[in-house]
Amino acid sequence: MLWIDYEGSRCFGPGRMQLLEGIAASGSINKAAKAMGMSYKKAWTMITEMNEQFSQAMVITQSGGKDGGGSVLTPQATELMAFHRQLRKKFAAFLEKETAGLRQP
Repeated sequence: MLWIDYEGSRCFGPGRMQLLEGIAASGSINKAAKAMGMSYKKAWTMITEMNEQFSQAMVITQSGGKDGGGSVLTPQATELMAFHRQLRKKFAAFLEKETAGLRQP
């Protein structure tokens, strides 16, 4: 697992990545949380923390209304997700290289 920390606090990692991917796919925090087996309250807390930890919001919500509201990712969230994917690839390649010498011939 790869986490991005800021000022001693975890601000982005696998769970938040999965939550954002779920929101992007469904347009709903509730649906994304349910797909993960997570409570809506926990998902909402994670989004609130992300929106506060980063300089710009990651998720924009619209409440209720005729169509039931919804949620969308901001361009900043999309950029963060792409950055995290790249970082994971680089980290996996680094680990592969560093541990190659540990394997039995």
